[in-house]
Amino acid sequence: MITDPIADYLTRIRNAVKANHRVVEIPASNLKKGITKILFDKGYILNYKFEDDKIPGIIKIALKYHPVTKIPAINEIQRVSRPGLRRYCSSQDLPRVLNGLGIAIISTSKGLITDKEARKLSVGGEVICYVS
Repeated sequence: MITDPIADYLTRIRNAVKANHRVVEIPASNLKKGITKILFDKGYILNYKFEDDKIPGIIKIALKYHPVTKIPAINEIQRVSRPGLRRYCSSQDLPRVLNGLGIAIISTSKGLITDKEARKLSVGGEVICYVS
């Protein structure tokens, strides 16, 4: 049993990027599916596929690299809030990642959204992770 499934999700992506893998498979959950959709919408991953034919379900993520230089789109992916220490921010105190070049994924009452969308909606919540 994994005590922090989101940290496991982020670590699998981080390790696959460092090993220059094209595809990574991750056990699915609704929160992980939401994070995957945000990463795809913001252009950090190439594609994704949810396979729910098995009981735990699997998320297949195709990682994105520059076609010529082979530099990954994800430079850093870091867990912020964890089970032992939850991090919450109000709408005024939302973090900026690399002065707006990266994103922070926030779990709010409106669902999973990025820090920029949370500022527009003026909602705060739990800071899940930083991606740059």
